[in-house]
Amino acid sequence: MHYEWLDAYLLSFPGVEKDYQPVWQWFRYKVRGRLFAAVCSPGPEYKIYGGHDLVNLKCGAAEGELLRARYPDILPGFYSDKRTWISCLLDGELPEKVLRDLCGRSYALAVEKLPKYVRRELAEQPAES
Repeated sequence: MHYEWLDAYLLSFPGVEKDYQPVWQWFRYKVRGRLFAAVCSPGPEYKIYGGHDLVNLKCGAAEGELLRARYPDILPGFYSDKRTWISCLLDGELPEKVLRDLCGRSYALAVEKLPKYVRRELAEQPAES
């Protein structure tokens, strides 16, 4: 995996918790119970995803289409709603800045769905560095 910094970066957002889903073999990143990122390594039986380290991230439907058209290392979300999730290959050539921006947008989309009082609490928490 070319993105050794990814775990620490995802955990640096306010209120983020990480867990491991053994059935799927996913590391999941959630903000107040809302999934916004998942890191996994699907086996070869999963065709275009197989044999790659990847991170699933939330995105808007139109944004996902544009990203997949622009970057060959961005695919429809693995084992998720392919309209509103994307999978970024971590062993590909996706620029670090692009991936960091996508992680931030995914986090923001998850936070948007939280109640106002929770959003206020998160806004008051300092981001970890």
